Amino acid sequence: MTRLPLFVVVLLVFPALLSAEPPARTMRLAEGAGSPPAKVADLGWLSGYWQGEGLGGSCEEVWGKPNGDRMFGYFSLRTAEGHVFSEAMMMVEEAGSVVLKLKHFDPAFKGWEEKADFVSFRLVKLGENEAFFHGLTFRRVGEDRLEIRLRLAENGKSREESFVFRRVPF
Repeated sequence: MTRLPLFVVVLLVFPALLSAEPPARTMRLAEGAGSPPAKVADLGWLSGYWQGEGLGGSCEEVWGKPNGDRMFGYFSLRTAEGHVFSEAMMMVEEAGSVVLKLKHFDPAFKGWEEKADFVSFRLVKLGENEAFFHGLTFRRVGEDRLEIRLRLAENGKSREESFVFRRVPF
């Protein structure tokens, strides 16, 4: 009986290992699926002031502490040309789970979305120091590193954008 070397077996059984594309780090909630049970307090590990890089510029993200069924945050992107946009964010308990809602603002603080509209991310999975929303992942690594992955759709194509933050004292 001929035995194949282990690396050949691995390559035959796991062809995805040959892919140059890294595995997706965001998750999607199946159509009609419900979000897992969660409370805003479960995301308290996100609280703090974070600075980092993403979308070709420097970013800051600030999250307050959970306050009842809500937790508020702020995001800002700046490039060498100046301020690009900001977001006002709110995590809120709905239907026994957590939803992240946000509104975008241009440098003049004019909203991108209509007055009553916002972007919403439903929770897919919650783990220790990580939260997977539909198309958006937060993962705290240690006490001072925050990684965020955002799935973006452009011209019918989907891609993930990565943000890496360090905790900064106020």
